[in-house]
Amino acid sequence: MKIALIANSRSKEVKNQNLSPDLATKLLERNIRFDLFATQYHGHAFEMIRQISIGEYDAIVAMGGDGTNYQVLNGLLKYHGDRQLPPLGILPVGRGNSFARDLQIFSIEDGLAALGRQATRTVDVCRFSQNDDDHYFVNLMGFGFVTDVAKTAARFRWAADFSYVIGVFHRLLGLKFHEMVLEIDGNVISAKNCFVEICNSRYTGGNMLMAPEAQIDDGLFDAVVLAPLSRLSLISTFPKLFKGTHSENPAVQFIQAKSASVHTQPQKNLLPDGEIFGTTPTEINILPRLVRYFS
Repeated sequence: MKIALIANSRSKEVKNQNLSPDLATKLLERNIRFDLFATQYHGHAFEMIRQISIGEYDAIVAMGGDGTNYQVLNGLLKYHGDRQLPPLGILPVGRGNSFARDLQIFSIEDGLAALGRQATRTVDVCRFSQNDDDHYFVNLMGFGFVTDVAKTAARFRWAADFSYVIGVFHRLLGLKFHEMVLEIDGNVISAKNCFVEICNSRYTGGNMLMAPEAQIDDGLFDAVVLAPLSRLSLISTFPKLFKGTHSENPAVQFIQAKSASVHTQPQKNLLPDGEIFGTTPTEINILPRLVRYFS
């Protein structure tokens, strides 16, 4: 099998635009030949996909986190979506790797094993609109408090894992709610809102179980809608995301659907698959069983 390996160059597995000898050996031991395409800046993976002759490869593999997979997926669907796509693989080396969990891939070794088995799972993709253009995600996309936390945390990357804690407390101090009109499968929610997460898969932020009942191949997304609540209630609810028990809070609503549109006042940033990109308003639709991933 020959793969195009799209790698985040910030990974320890890439040095000077070359793959680490250890990982190269592990691929070759599984009879997997590869061409390495190492990113040089944020968004480069999306641009590289445009130049790749995907017909030369048996698989396209993203080595990075959810953001790298997001760029690879969007590049494939934007520039090569009119043809039969090869299956996609994930070698998780990023900070999040949330989507990979639903493929039972928790480490590079798991990703390599999935490639070696060559067994694939056909999964749903969510499409969302932005400036009359279509974009895609397979993990989840949100807006509101959780997205605002991620936006703040991005400014404190030097603090590593503690950056998210900084983001939470910064946003709690200035906690504000937004007006929202969410039409979801024809039903309208018009109210103040804390956050919404449109989930194709279960996890976010690595191991936060945002949508415990979500399935990546059921033809539905799971919307998690949080109504306004006090700072104390929000602080007590947030840790429950790691166990998926935040449903205990009556301010949390779970809705399964196929389509949605949202308007907010003021405009809110979107966070598809961990990437800060776009703003409300937007429309979201599920595209059932659109792509294949090694699992």
